[in-house]
Amino acid sequence: MRVTIRDVALRSGVSVTTASRALNGEGRMAPETRARVQEAAKALSYRPNSIAQGLVRKRSFTLGLLTNDTYGRFTLPVASGLSSAAVDRGVSVLLASYQDDPELARINLQALEDRQVDGLVLAGKRIDRAPHESLRKSGIPTVHVMSACDEDGIAFVPDDAGGARIATQHLLDLGRRSIAHVTGPAAFAAACIRAESYARTLADNDATPWGDVIFGAWSEQHGFDIARLLFGRNQAACAPDAIFCGNDQIARGMIDGLTHLGVSVPGDVAIVGFDNWEIFAAATRPPLTTIDMGLVELGRQAGLCLLDLIEGREVPPGLTHTPSQLVIRQSCGADKTVIAA
Repeated sequence: MRVTIRDVALRSGVSVTTASRALNGEGRMAPETRARVQEAAKALSYRPNSIAQGLVRKRSFTLGLLTNDTYGRFTLPVASGLSSAAVDRGVSVLLASYQDDPELARINLQALEDRQVDGLVLAGKRIDRAPHESLRKSGIPTVHVMSACDEDGIAFVPDDAGGARIATQHLLDLGRRSIAHVTGPAAFAAACIRAESYARTLADNDATPWGDVIFGAWSEQHGFDIARLLFGRNQAACAPDAIFCGNDQIARGMIDGLTHLGVSVPGDVAIVGFDNWEIFAAATRPPLTTIDMGLVELGRQAGLCLLDLIEGREVPPGLTHTPSQLVIRQSCGADKTVIAA
């Protein structure tokens, strides 16, 4: 049978009220009494009844995570970090997806409201796109992740500029001086931020970019096509000796294209990606050096912030950039493992 607070009170020789206050850190009592109750609870493997706690504290001890990232590339690691922050405070996380469909967003938000979630994380896949307006006006304490928010909102996004800086600096430190940048669509803020940081880092080191930044799709095909364009017939003599790619898919396509052309990676060309998406980075040949955006830690920090907000602590509005780090594998020719931003 489930151990109850009455069992804990009986074992420790106190009233049920005293036992409850001792375990909740409430009330005035001798330290010895509080310790005796806590030891009794531990010995009995007592777990508080979340429903009863919720009724007393007027909380459900649940958070909602609502996202339009149906593929899960960004949301799953964020959810892992969010869950790790929540579980330490006895809180669970409910996940829902709305696939950029406003009606589905409304239905899922209503379902989370019906479950009386204490707070909401709105997660996206673009730092320059805000969730649908109906989600932003929910009235539930809310934190944004990987998305834009209103001026008075709270948001957490990766440090795109810092990641691009350490990627470019790493290639320079390896002695590469002719560095190209191949990235995703110019309409994405993240692509532009990384491109600007790449150019600024080169300038800080008295180096010049290898040609203009090459924008395109976030795809392997884009990387493959650009490899053929840069290193095809009669192009190798003026080709770059390093390429910083805007994501891991582009980098993998780039390496495939170079291999097809007989260009050695990293011997002739060093490659660095962005994302540290394991399914791409570790399986690339050679394995891909890339920027890890720290999405698990981002989710954890967002979760701690939201819990503080729910518990009435002061949380200033604004945008927080969480740090990235460089995970070094074979594609750049170095032998270290991790460089932090």
